[in-house]
Amino acid sequence: MVRIIKDNGAEEFLDAVKKRNSEDYNNVYDAVDRVLDAVRINKDAAVRKYTYEFDNVNLENLQVTENEIEQAFKTIDPELLETIKKAKENIEAFHIKQKRNGYKFKPEGKDILLGQLINPIEKAGIYVPGGKAAYPSTVLMNAIPAKIAGVNEIIMITPPQPDGSIKDSILVAASLSGVDKIFKVGGAQGIGALAYGTESIPKVYKITGPGNIYVAAAKRRVSGFVGIDMIAGPSEILIIADEFANSAYIAADMISQAEHDEMAASILVTNSCTVAKKVQAELEKQLSKLERREIIVKSLENQGAIIVTDSLSQCVELSNEIAPEHLELLTANSFELYKSIKNAGAIFMGEYSPEPVGDYFAGPNHTLPTSSTAKFSSALSVDDFIKKTSLIYYSKEALKESADDIIRFAENEGLNGHANAVRIRKQEWTQNISNGELQ
Repeated sequence: MVRIIKDNGAEEFLDAVKKRNSEDYNNVYDAVDRVLDAVRINKDAAVRKYTYEFDNVNLENLQVTENEIEQAFKTIDPELLETIKKAKENIEAFHIKQKRNGYKFKPEGKDILLGQLINPIEKAGIYVPGGKAAYPSTVLMNAIPAKIAGVNEIIMITPPQPDGSIKDSILVAASLSGVDKIFKVGGAQGIGALAYGTESIPKVYKITGPGNIYVAAAKRRVSGFVGIDMIAGPSEILIIADEFANSAYIAADMISQAEHDEMAASILVTNSCTVAKKVQAELEKQLSKLERREIIVKSLENQGAIIVTDSLSQCVELSNEIAPEHLELLTANSFELYKSIKNAGAIFMGEYSPEPVGDYFAGPNHTLPTSSTAKFSSALSVDDFIKKTSLIYYSKEALKESADDIIRFAENEGLNGHANAVRIRKQEWTQNISNGELQ
């Protein structure tokens, strides 16, 4: 089922894995553009039309009411409620440490003030997948960093279930996380509503959260008009394992990622042929007991592999090249090995830190860069909900000291207007000196 590949034959497979996210957005852009244009022009009417067309739900009121939220707290499983509260506490504890402060300083001996101001984005929109696949963890991972950053208004949208309701756990997580308004809308129409604003749904300044290809395409289209977090591709896990690793744990962790969808990638890289064969057998054994077996099998057959290398250092090289969303280190020296990892969305160390710990509970954000984008991007964080503004003050004497350098730079770049903005002040000083005025 899952192929075993020697290191020197892995290049073709890895190229295919990297390209699996290159879904043909051109096939959906026409449809998405029609939806976005309709929402921009017709607002709520278009949102209701497409919610009925795509979700088969006819809604009079788009916004979730306080009564619905109160009812969700009454009907949710009490143990699940406590679990959500514990996860919230862990996520808050992790993200509060990311909060930044601005700074100001005066270069020594100069009448200059420089600084950086930190301000939260005023309005943020969160997209949470809904319907059959509704994830309260996504609510926590997006809303909590926004709240810690100081976002004034957090607007959440999520597709309704067939009866027009929103899953209890979604509403509870949103309420506990400080979401201000919740709307029963998803898809490209939801992204358009957040980007342009409607009679009911406020326009926001940034949109975060995962979605299907139509949601991703819509986020691409409105990017620049509003901010977005990232375009997430299919999920992925890479496991580096040595000869001491538990094959049952490895197989279970590969399966946990493969069950997301058929395009999810689960890859084991090991320096042990024995472990490779044991994991292959263990996958067959565990698959027989799982409900989503058909999806998992297709994922493992098409996007999964066990790659055997000659050394752990080669495992690390492959991992850094792939730059996986999730990286597990199931090795005896994981606390040393992680220092060699340059590119990964999140690193899970040791056999008792499986990827679901990070998805739901540990605290670090589970919104991670996919498809090798961990080479240049990071997990969602408080930083995604702030803006940095530079602060600059030069006194007259300070500008006098730097004027010639600034003029020289501007003239070299052919921007004489820039040079003149400084020169006109310099000429005034010269004129004042010639008139005998005090400086």
